[in-house]
Amino acid sequence: MSKLRVDVVILTYRPDERFIEELRRLKRQEEPVGWIYVINTKSGTFPEEVEHMPGISVVHIEPEDFDHGRTRDMGFALSEAEILVFMTQDALPADRKLIGELTKPLLCSEKVGVSYARQLPAKGCDEIERFTRSFNYPKESRLKSKSDLPVLGIKTYFCSDVCAAYQRSIYLEMGGFTKRTIFNEDMIMAAKMVKAGYQVAYAAQARVIHSHNYSGRKQFQRNFDLAVSQADHPEIFGGLRSESEGIRLVKDTARYLIRKRRWSLVLELLYKSGCKYLGYKAGQNYRKMPLWVVKRCSASANYW
Repeated sequence: MSKLRVDVVILTYRPDERFIEELRRLKRQEEPVGWIYVINTKSGTFPEEVEHMPGISVVHIEPEDFDHGRTRDMGFALSEAEILVFMTQDALPADRKLIGELTKPLLCSEKVGVSYARQLPAKGCDEIERFTRSFNYPKESRLKSKSDLPVLGIKTYFCSDVCAAYQRSIYLEMGGFTKRTIFNEDMIMAAKMVKAGYQVAYAAQARVIHSHNYSGRKQFQRNFDLAVSQADHPEIFGGLRSESEGIRLVKDTARYLIRKRRWSLVLELLYKSGCKYLGYKAGQNYRKMPLWVVKRCSASANYW
């Protein structure tokens, strides 16, 4: 058991019953959580019961004030804990060991700046997304450092604030999350840490239930925003190609579906993969596009 304080920050937007269950599960962790800070982007009603839960502090912000980096950095400033866990409102702890397993790599080494959890498919997750979860979040834990760049490439920087724990001192040394970013604040921070000689830990035994069945349009928009974030940070992503990793995912998924004779899903895979690729290439060239087109392509209209 860690004697270091661990706080949690959760960003919400129109939270539902799944978020309430997430809070309940966090309260039942074997490794106790200190405070849970909820930063809610206003839109409609907010569950009143959350406002009165012990150990939970709620801050409401206007939609125009939200930013993936700045808002999380605001959450960091609310806490004085040595370790801070960031989660999204739809990430359910799979068991009572999540916080303990997630923070273990940070407690075992002063060189680990961030540790992120394995994401398991939720009930109702489609077969393609289920395979994607296993591809991006395998069963084996791993430490990643600068020496992995020649082999892993951009995957060295892969990290997810769906559920990730940060070492306070290293986070502050890196200057905190970038204060304006459309997406990818977690990978940008992880990349800074790796470049500074620190390590990124993938903690496979720390598990959350989290997946989405995105449409082709949504895949286009998300990959557009992903490419925008990379184009805006050439100091991080310049010289590292991510297309090859995407191609490998498509090939592996296709082989899996063909072995299972899921021919209709192979066609769906090709369609959605095409949407991802087109969104990514458009995002790389967003500066050449009219603003109204950029807004239509993006999943984050308020950013523009």
